[in-house]
Amino acid sequence: MSSIFDVNSAVSRRNFMRLFGAGAAAAATLPNFSQTAFAQAAGQTAGRRGMGERPMMDKDVIVISSNENPLGPAPSALAAVAQAGPTGGRYDKYGVTIGVVKTLSEQFGLKPGYVQLYPGSSGPLDMALMSNIGPGKGLVTADPSYEQGSRAAQKLKAPLKQVPLNAKYEHDVKAMLAADPNAGAFYIVNPNNPTGTMTPKEDIIWLINNKPKGSVVIVDEAYHHFSTHESVIDQVAADKDVIVLRTFSKIYGMAGVRAGFAIARPDLLEKFETLSPSVSLRNAASVSLLSAAAAGASLRDPELVPLRRKINTDIREATLEFLDKKGYKIVPGSQANMFMVDVKRPGKEFNALMMKEKIAIGRTWTAMPTYVRVTVGTKDEMEKFQTAFVKCMDVPPGAVNASLHSELYIPSELDRHRA
Repeated sequence: MSSIFDVNSAVSRRNFMRLFGAGAAAAATLPNFSQTAFAQAAGQTAGRRGMGERPMMDKDVIVISSNENPLGPAPSALAAVAQAGPTGGRYDKYGVTIGVVKTLSEQFGLKPGYVQLYPGSSGPLDMALMSNIGPGKGLVTADPSYEQGSRAAQKLKAPLKQVPLNAKYEHDVKAMLAADPNAGAFYIVNPNNPTGTMTPKEDIIWLINNKPKGSVVIVDEAYHHFSTHESVIDQVAADKDVIVLRTFSKIYGMAGVRAGFAIARPDLLEKFETLSPSVSLRNAASVSLLSAAAAGASLRDPELVPLRRKINTDIREATLEFLDKKGYKIVPGSQANMFMVDVKRPGKEFNALMMKEKIAIGRTWTAMPTYVRVTVGTKDEMEKFQTAFVKCMDVPPGAVNASLHSELYIPSELDRHRA
């Protein structure tokens, strides 16, 4: 009988139906609880985390603001969680986490020691950044791009250079190198967040080959599965000065389950541990048995990525075609589960209008203040988005009370620093 503890096997169809049926029956009792106890607990703990009290969102709001996957974990992952659940009272003595690392290494052709698993990719991204930048070692990022890089530089008082994307909304790698020839790290998000656009692999390789000695290129591939472009993980296998971050939060639909990984030479991964001499970061950032089980099952599911890539692409392209036909200006070339559209007014103002229609869309970036980012939801969600978008665009700019902007809470992946 196949098992999650057998790293070379998938869940059998018979066990899947039995386990998924049991899991579904248990899950059927959760909605009322999740809307009350979970909501109350979230509100009570928010203050303790220093995030401040936040109003609970109306359950009818369509949330397409956080770059989450509305499909959730795959059936194969849910079955693996159900199977692993009874062993949750013990530590991972069967080596489920080790099995996930082994699977990743085999799939990417990596030698042992080049992969480290974490609960999400936010933590290892901070570790990759903070172990290579500081007061005397700057960071270069694109603008606009995901803000975790710039936040890390600010925390460590590292010189920060933000370089505009080029005319194709790609990272301008030559301008990035020229911005700080002595930088400690160059941060590339590919596909980029918020534009969803890809930077050609050959450009990233050029930067890897021409960067200053002793620096690293950090490539954030959180959304890479949505694209058919080549990864730069082969540059890690070639022992280059590059760190690649990936997550199970996006195409695998596990943002709340928490699993991600860093891929780099062992010496670069070992530098993560130098951030705190008194704390073992690997112990502090250990992955749960259930997360590892879900991650392993997802990796061994051959249909998951291509199927979900097609679903996302079809819905995204249909939405973009609608917006284009209506004459709205979009950022072309998205290869992710998001896109940007010009709303011809401050983005926060438009967000408030959309919230009145019970649709939460993404935030804006200083470099593109009239553009909003929209996550690709389900077909039904995006049809409702289209209707609300046209209605809100017909409202003259400035019609929303500015005081509403500061009170508005819209979920974002920044709530967890990037799930």
